[in-house]
Amino acid sequence: MSAIDTIIDEMGLTLPQAKAPLGAYVPVVQSGHLLMISGQGPIGASGASITGRLGDGLEIEDGTRAAQMAGLNIIAQIKTALNGDFERLTRIVRLNGFVNTTPDFTHHPAVINGASELMHDVFGERGVHSRIAVGVASLPMNWAVEIDAVIEVAE
Repeated sequence: MSAIDTIIDEMGLTLPQAKAPLGAYVPVVQSGHLLMISGQGPIGASGASITGRLGDGLEIEDGTRAAQMAGLNIIAQIKTALNGDFERLTRIVRLNGFVNTTPDFTHHPAVINGASELMHDVFGERGVHSRIAVGVASLPMNWAVEIDAVIEVAE
């Protein structure tokens, strides 16, 4: 078990297996020193997911947990892409967070903090990143959030 796996375990979280794509794309593309992680949803290790719209039955806390779950799926994709060698990860560069919301919901940053805080808690300074947090009318599988990422890695 890697140091990253230990940190996640000590946080009381479970790193899921990397998910297969839901369409005609690949989950990760490496270009030079960058890994582009395709959008990840809030699917737990058990396969259960957080679905619905923020502002219509889901509270900010539900969205934050959904973002954390999507973040765990990003980490699972990184682990697979790096064959478990998290030492090659030099920085989480950017997260792009999409929140399934009603038109009047405005707390997108608070929701995506679930993933941002996870990256910092797991990777320390390497996890500090830029990001966007936007609301959308719908997401695949009615997910509460979807997050993609740009990761810098060493050779």
